[in-house]
Amino acid sequence: LSWSEALLLGVFPPVGLEINDSEGHPSSSHQTLKGTSKWATSLENLLEDPEGVKRFREFLKKEFSEENVLFWLACEEFKKTQGKKQMQEKAKEIYMTFLSSKASSQVNVEGQSRLSETILETPHPLMFQKLQDQIFNLMKYDSYSRFLKSDIFLNHKKSEEQEENSPEAQTAAKRASRIYNT
Repeated sequence: LSWSEALLLGVFPPVGLEINDSEGHPSSSHQTLKGTSKWATSLENLLEDPEGVKRFREFLKKEFSEENVLFWLACEEFKKTQGKKQMQEKAKEIYMTFLSSKASSQVNVEGQSRLSETILETPHPLMFQKLQDQIFNLMKYDSYSRFLKSDIFLNHKKSEEQEENSPEAQTAAKRASRIYNT
């Protein structure tokens, strides 16, 4: 079973079981997915990669739903905020930008779970969590699957593959192989 086959099948071998590459050679345990391969495994992986976020935003902008990922990112940043005053300021900014009925980039969350402005007086790191989860699920089960089929994603994937298959990349891989196989 190759690493890519295991990944596609969603099968992850028990610890100690060797995974082989397409030519039957043991796969490096240090080999990690990156770029579009990693983005395609989960929305979480996509959102952990600045380039992935950039491409996803580009896609969402075309779908007129960029506010979803911007809200999600703002909530992630908010969770790291220290100090009551800074927290109040950021909470108000998030509310005014994404949640208020007059918001410039209003997100589509269930009406009954909208926050009232009074909660902004006593902010806490997870005050937006329920709404953030709604938006995450909306992206995960709606936009993300379309993103993986989009020209933005597919063209980026193609350019990555061309870079990997370029003569320079193959030469570098051969040099690395010689270094590690001596």
